Amino acid sequence: MKKFPSAQTILLIILAFVALLTWVIPAGKYASLSYDSSQGVFIKTTLNKVEKLPATQETLELLHIKIPLENFTSGAIYKPIGIPGTYQSLEGRPQGFFEFVQAPIKGIIETSDIIFLVLIIGGLVGVVDKSGAFSAGVSWLSSVLKGREYILIISITTLTALAGSTFGFGEEGIAFLPILIPIFIAAKYDALVAVACVFLGSQVGVMASTANPFATILASDAAGIKWTSGLEGRIGMLVICTTIAILFILRYAKKVQADPSKSVIADQKELMARLFSVSKDIKVTSLTGRLKFILIVFTLCFVLMVIGVSTLDWWFIEMTAIFFFGAILIGIIAKMEETKFIGSFMKGAGELLGVAFIIGLARGISILMIDGLISDTILFEAGSLTGGMEKGLFIYALFGVYNVIAFFVSSTSGTAVLTMPIIAPLADAVNIGREVIVNAYQFGHGLFNLINPTSLVLAFLGVAQIGYDRFLKFVWPLMLVFVIVILLFLTLSVY
Repeated sequence: MKKFPSAQTILLIILAFVALLTWVIPAGKYASLSYDSSQGVFIKTTLNKVEKLPATQETLELLHIKIPLENFTSGAIYKPIGIPGTYQSLEGRPQGFFEFVQAPIKGIIETSDIIFLVLIIGGLVGVVDKSGAFSAGVSWLSSVLKGREYILIISITTLTALAGSTFGFGEEGIAFLPILIPIFIAAKYDALVAVACVFLGSQVGVMASTANPFATILASDAAGIKWTSGLEGRIGMLVICTTIAILFILRYAKKVQADPSKSVIADQKELMARLFSVSKDIKVTSLTGRLKFILIVFTLCFVLMVIGVSTLDWWFIEMTAIFFFGAILIGIIAKMEETKFIGSFMKGAGELLGVAFIIGLARGISILMIDGLISDTILFEAGSLTGGMEKGLFIYALFGVYNVIAFFVSSTSGTAVLTMPIIAPLADAVNIGREVIVNAYQFGHGLFNLINPTSLVLAFLGVAQIGYDRFLKFVWPLMLVFVIVILLFLTLSVY
């Protein structure tokens, strides 16, 4: 039986496919507008020139951009946006072999902040594991939750969904897997249950974003409406979709617990035991005061990360620094020798190197599209396809379009900035509210990102070395239910 390709191979195949597309899809570009805070002016970039314009609401109205001026001046919109009605065809810029080879390297460089966060977290986990705290903690938690392990599934999925919905919790979730997987395995579940709780929870939250600055707020701003427009419906969808995800995971987990052969990764049981068993040279029977303190410090690193990101405008440098300092502090508390500390830190970081490479490869795909000048062409054709339709058919088509766009532009913020100034005005032509466009963007883009190989799913699966084909086999019934629920919601939104 042939083995399904690894995550890295899948992404390289997609990268090659996108490179071929740059030879087939016509090149084109919209004129763009950005705000220069140092000079207090707009910068309009067209094919042949760069023009400075007054940073006023009148300028935006002349360009048919229905976005409040303060969204630019406050930094809410910090990337160049496309100017509606300015698309022009260009001479093709097909990406050849050398561009294909360079794209992953460019992607790794561009995502270095995310990659270093992942590697430092891996190092922290390695140090905590070496201290014996994980061994004692897993043993204690397993005994406390014996017979009530379902509480863990409900609480983790709910918390990650809320985090995804409010501040776009995504990449950060990778950090929790090395801790949670041993706990779920000890509860006689499989590693996929742990991955599902964190990944599906966070991505369902992002899909039904309520106050997420990188999705709802940014998209609403770019569409020229208040982000609270349509909020009640999105809150309702967050509750419904999170509940469906929890019930789906619980059903699978109960089935695996009763009969391990029902697991979609049943043949990987030994691999999982080897990957996520605690260090065999450490004999821990109980949680000592020192080990409790280590686990408290370890937990506080994640609490500080969440607080910093949601309230203090922290980003990857600050998050990475917290985990790096936490690793050093835990090494001191554990009275770890210098060589043992460095060895365990490097070993932990090395185990997530494959995940880091996946993140860089995925970004390389977007870079290849931008360099090949086909991103704006895809957007222009999407707008042309949906223009002039009956409003019910329009919103279904737009939902499908955003599923497709997600494959090429997996970033929620990137898609919002790229598409909203162009797509949002189409709502006026078919007589629907622009908040419905935001809904179609969120749910179309978010749904496909649950299985999107160019998004986060392969990075999450890479931590547990779970094949993409296994995940698809696991998640397809949930996807089908979500499609039905989302289409019903969009129908009610339109009519």
